[in-house]
Amino acid sequence: MTDADLVQTFSRWLRAERGASPATEKAYLQTLERLVAHQATNGRTLETVTRLDLRGFLFLVGRGRKAVTVARHASAIRAFYRWMRKTDRLPVDPAADLGRPKVGRTLPRTATVDEMTHVLDAAEDEAPARDMALIELMYGAGLRVGEAAALAIGDVDLIDGVVRVRRGKGGKERRVPMGGAAVAAIRAWIAERPMADHDRLFTNRRGGPLTDRSMRRIVQARGRAGGVSRLHPHALRHSFATHLLDAGADLRAIQEMLGHASLSTTQRYTHVSVERLMDMHRRAHPHGKK
Repeated sequence: MTDADLVQTFSRWLRAERGASPATEKAYLQTLERLVAHQATNGRTLETVTRLDLRGFLFLVGRGRKAVTVARHASAIRAFYRWMRKTDRLPVDPAADLGRPKVGRTLPRTATVDEMTHVLDAAEDEAPARDMALIELMYGAGLRVGEAAALAIGDVDLIDGVVRVRRGKGGKERRVPMGGAAVAAIRAWIAERPMADHDRLFTNRRGGPLTDRSMRRIVQARGRAGGVSRLHPHALRHSFATHLLDAGADLRAIQEMLGHASLSTTQRYTHVSVERLMDMHRRAHPHGKK
C-alpha cells in the first residue's frame, strides 16, 4: 500500500471510527501529507520512518511557529502511528514516546453578563427575528456554530425548552436546556420563517440553510450593535459556561451541556472565573493593587 493509500485509509477510519470533525480530519491529513513529502526527500516512507525522522520533521515544521502548532502536528502523527500499530501495519510504533512541546493554557474569551445584556437588548430593539433567535439560542444553550447551523426545526422542543443536538463534536448527541428567552425568540422566528424545501431551523433571505460563515457575521454584527467588539459564536459558548459556573452550576452538568468528552476541557472555565475574581479584587479592594 502506498503512502497516499495509507493516509486515505486512516482518514476514513478517523471519520467512521473516531467520529472526527471535518476540521480535525483536514488538519491531520495536512500534517501527514507534509510528512510524506518530507520523508520522500530522505528516501523513506511512512512504514520505514524512524523516531529520529519524526523528531526532525517536527523541528522543521515547528521552526518559528508557536508551540500549539507543533503540538497539533505531533498529535496527528501520534494518532496515525497508533492506528498503524493497532491495525498490525507496523510491529513497533515509532511515535510512541514522541515528545511534544507544552502548550500554555489559553483562557477562553468571554463576554460579561452586562455585555450580553447590552447585546441582547440591542438585538431585541433592532435585529430581525432570526438573528435574535440565533443569539439567544447560542448563548442560552452554549452551542457550537456548526451545531446551530445543523439544527432542524424538529430539534427544538418549545414545550419543554430543550434543544436536541444531533451533530455534536465526535458525532455525539445531547439534549440541552435553552431557557425561556430562547424559546420565545425561536417562536417569533418560526412564525416569520420563509417556506423552504428543507427543515433547517435557520435560513437565509432566499430560504436556503444559513451557513456557519453567515452565523459568524451575524454574531459579530450583533456584538458591535451592543457595544461588544469582536464577539464571535464561540465567545457566546464560553460566556454560557462561565456565567453558569459563576452562578454556582455544577461543573459536571456544564460538561454535559457543552458536550465535552473530558472534564478537563470544561475545567478551563474555573480558571476564567478565578481570573474575574482576581480582577474584581484588584479593582475593588483598598490593597488590591499592592
